[in-house]
Amino acid sequence: MVAGFPPGKRAQGDAYERRAEAYLCLQGLRLLCRNYQCRLGEIDLIMHQGDTLVFVEVRFRKSQQFGGALASVTAAKQGRIRRTASFYLQSRGLNEARQSCRFDLVACEGPEIHWIQNAF
Repeated sequence: MVAGFPPGKRAQGDAYERRAEAYLCLQGLRLLCRNYQCRLGEIDLIMHQGDTLVFVEVRFRKSQQFGGALASVTAAKQGRIRRTASFYLQSRGLNEARQSCRFDLVACEGPEIHWIQNAF
């Protein structure tokens, strides 16, 4: 069991991340890293599209009752992802000013996948 997750929740999260990864690969992105973690946070997928480094947050919600998957990425969550991405770039000697980057969101809602490029 992963700390903070009931046994089924982590497996479900992994399954949706793999589904999002497969979808993005079909769209022409190339996977660099899954579940990148550092002391600042986690990024679900790090991918390349052309010359652009793409940091992907994958969210799943069964329903739209509380705003759905899109609404679940709060300003605080966006800040953690940005700081983690900055740490990733620095740890690999990449210059933030020169490396083209963007933050995408893949929202899995039931059987549907919504890919929002430049989500934040």
